[in-house]
Amino acid sequence: MVWVAGHFGEWVQGCTAQSGDVVLVTLPCPSFGASATWQDDPVLSVVDPSGVVGPARAVALLSQLGLAARGRITLATDLPPGGGAGMSSAALVALARAAGAAEDRIAAACLAVEGAVDPLMLSAPDAVLWAPRRAVPVRALPPPPAAEILGGFWGAPIATDPRDTAFPPIDDLIAAWMTGPDLRRAAELAQQSAQRTTALRGPADDPTPALAAQLGALGWARAHTGSARSLIFAPGAVPARAEQHLRRAGFAGVMRFSTRR
Repeated sequence: MVWVAGHFGEWVQGCTAQSGDVVLVTLPCPSFGASATWQDDPVLSVVDPSGVVGPARAVALLSQLGLAARGRITLATDLPPGGGAGMSSAALVALARAAGAAEDRIAAACLAVEGAVDPLMLSAPDAVLWAPRRAVPVRALPPPPAAEILGGFWGAPIATDPRDTAFPPIDDLIAAWMTGPDLRRAAELAQQSAQRTTALRGPADDPTPALAAQLGALGWARAHTGSARSLIFAPGAVPARAEQHLRRAGFAGVMRFSTRR
């Protein structure tokens, strides 16, 4: 079995003024991801209870990787697809590795299948400015310090549309991130990015900002096209029984995790 960690929204995401590229710094989630097994068989079969990949996309991925459409494939995700936690990208990367693909072909193959892909095939996915619609790193970045995340899913799942480029400009946030912010500053930048996207795309009634203030978080982050929401704390600083506040606000799948193993 191959397991690939997901993410939980983004530290920052938006467009660059010069190129119009959609770019992001992912917020890694080492505790939750997707798994795949591949066993040789002349006939292709896919067991995928969450429907995150499915037979047609499995065949397309194997073809893009130069592999035969064969084998018994089993896929599983720890979190629901469409939440902005990278389950689709993680499952595709896990399947590619389980089937024996060359690492240098995985990003392009996932892009061909999905049209937009998270940097989950990288060993340090939060140490690059990533262009998801091109599946390439734009530049190396200093990774943020370790954080403890209290999060969950607020609202319905939202699948990423690769043609969607309606995101706010974040050139100033990228410039600030390139200086290597400490955790407090990184949380501030994440919150600014989340606020800009919420102002442009909604939802107007998101309770996350109020919860962040109520619980004393350093800041909050969001999946810019999904329902994942994150309150950012220093390691060990999440208040006791804080999860109850998120559940009362309507969050599903409430969890805590560290951004570093």
